[in-house]
Amino acid sequence: MWKPYRYSHLTIHEQIVDWIKTRIGQGDWSVGTKLPTQRQLAVQFDVNRSTIQLALDELKADGLLESKVGSGVFVANNSWNMLLDRAQPNWHQHIESSIHKPNYHTIKLINKYEQLDDIIRLGTGELSPELLPTKQIELSLRSISLESKAIGYSSPQGSEKLRQILCQYLKKRGIETTPENILIVSGALQALQLIAMGLLEEGSIIFQEYPSYLNSVHPFQSAGMRMISVSRDAELTDKLRKLKGKRQSLFYCVPTLHNPTGDNWSLDERIGLYNVCKELQIPIIEDDVYHELLFESPLPAIKTFEKSGQVLYIGSVSKTLSPGLRIGWVVAPTPVIERLADIKMQTDYGSSAFSQEIVAYWFSSGLYEKHLIQLREQLKRRAAFVEDILERQFKEIASWKKSEGGFYIWLRFHEPIVNKALFLNLLKQNVLINPGYIYDTNDLHHIRLSYAYASIEELNRGLNVLLDLLTEIT
Repeated sequence: MWKPYRYSHLTIHEQIVDWIKTRIGQGDWSVGTKLPTQRQLAVQFDVNRSTIQLALDELKADGLLESKVGSGVFVANNSWNMLLDRAQPNWHQHIESSIHKPNYHTIKLINKYEQLDDIIRLGTGELSPELLPTKQIELSLRSISLESKAIGYSSPQGSEKLRQILCQYLKKRGIETTPENILIVSGALQALQLIAMGLLEEGSIIFQEYPSYLNSVHPFQSAGMRMISVSRDAELTDKLRKLKGKRQSLFYCVPTLHNPTGDNWSLDERIGLYNVCKELQIPIIEDDVYHELLFESPLPAIKTFEKSGQVLYIGSVSKTLSPGLRIGWVVAPTPVIERLADIKMQTDYGSSAFSQEIVAYWFSSGLYEKHLIQLREQLKRRAAFVEDILERQFKEIASWKKSEGGFYIWLRFHEPIVNKALFLNLLKQNVLINPGYIYDTNDLHHIRLSYAYASIEELNRGLNVLLDLLTEIT
């Protein structure tokens, strides 16, 4: 029969507490079991009753035991769950106190249901599998020659060959740079995460126009940055000067085919923002991942206006060639690139060497630009198809601007009906939307309607489901 060990590092009463917990945890003493009396336990363990009393009081305080007046001491009803909780780390506490901000519940549901084959995805910011050049990429693999060094760990800034090729390609966008001023990243989102971690102090201000893609992801919020939405108007200079104060700040913008609205800034707006930010010494992050999908020729990038490193320029092939390749780039001054490259090496030790080789081949061979010509035509036809449905069926309840390229139509309903209930009711009918409130919490009027992912048949069916549901509730 078990007895406390007198020479243990644990006290006698601690050993008795552990022994009773073991009896309960193993099921020897189930819920409702009556314990031996204090006198019996004292005799069994050869200890004073005061020691038994101390052990039992501790177990009662923990909720494992309970006293019943006139009956004795019993194993409490929640004892097993209490023991289980104590045997495991408190992961909820870890999660709640962690640095990274959780996604909104709606976005978690979007991420979950986008993986299901029977879901009609009316909001997805991604090319349909039928628009991806899968066969061409597969064929191109036969033409790519690999050197042993090229498929090892990438250099901190990424493949030098790809960076040299990008220099030539960016000239067509009016951007003059060098391989030393380019960092290869795993998509544009990683570029934003690296900037948040490496260039800003906690509490810095990130200016953005509203609504904003940044409100649906949290690269800056999770790093302790303060997000401020502003409009592009005549008072922009005064607004930025007043709000900036002495804080470090950046201005994040998507001037070409803005996400989620699909808007394009005018040339005057681009020049105006650059001049304002230059005057106030606010660096600009120019997210230019959609410009190759414009149906007409794009306006110059803001990056082309400056020579002093005011603009951090981000590009990517995720929206044009394949999101699975996870290849993007940042063009910035040398100290910035070196800083971001150092952090990138600490986090993932470089982007995929194979993906960099594929992208380098597609750019240098001319395959990429040929693909873009075909892709723009396909997207243009899809946009026209959706706009025709909207014109015939939605013009009495909503308004929109004709798409100028990219993926999106920013559909505005006359009434504030785009709420969580609408989102969930559509989901029950296997239709997934991106509601406006994930980009601006006060927006109950908009849907980011994407014509890039769902098939033509699915677009037609999904919009009919949406219309039928709206007819029921309005």
